[in-house]
Amino acid sequence: MKGMLLRVGIDKGTDGCLAPIFEDDSFEYIPLSESDETDENRTYNNFKGTKGEYLSAYLPEKIKNRKLHFDPEFEAFTYGDKGSKAKWLLKLNKDDLLVFYAGLTPFKNNKHHEALYIIGYFTVEEVADFSKFSKEEREEYCKKCFNNAHIKRKNDLDNLVILIGNKNKSKLLDKAIIISEKKINKIGRSYHAVSDDMEELMGISGSIQRSIPPRLIEETYVNNLIKLLKIK
Repeated sequence: MKGMLLRVGIDKGTDGCLAPIFEDDSFEYIPLSESDETDENRTYNNFKGTKGEYLSAYLPEKIKNRKLHFDPEFEAFTYGDKGSKAKWLLKLNKDDLLVFYAGLTPFKNNKHHEALYIIGYFTVEEVADFSKFSKEEREEYCKKCFNNAHIKRKNDLDNLVILIGNKNKSKLLDKAIIISEKKINKIGRSYHAVSDDMEELMGISGSIQRSIPPRLIEETYVNNLIKLLKIK
């Protein structure tokens, strides 16, 4: 059994901002905006988060009408990707852990600071490689994964990999878990690196600021991850 750590959610590079974390360690998961043609109708302006507010309440005015690229989604528990990240997803097998983290920033200047936090996880049920499917199999998995952002895109099936989580063993967390601390590189710029505590816990180190490549967590450290996430 192994784990994988993958960055998701709205970020400064794509949409110019981060999702909020609140005083009680709860947070709002806000996905990236959608950049392709899609059947998705949800926008930041018309979709309410777990706190009952429209997601646009936490975002700059200029992006409020953008459509959502809800990936991962925590209803049917699917996560899809193409290209380099898809190749990483193919390294996972049934019962492995895909752990999602996101950049969060304190809402209304609370006790927290801007950092990277674990926000949820999937226990892998199945990894669907669309490049291996017949036309009929693709149609079957499109129905099975209808809620995934890549299925809602038009003509986005070639080389698509969708990971399906076990519904009873996958979760969007109630409280975010901080995993990063700011460090300074050789030219004096700050970056988000794995904190010393998490380095010891997960067996990984260095920058985790970008989503590529995801970070593999070896079997030796997976039990630590299970305890951290309180997976039963």
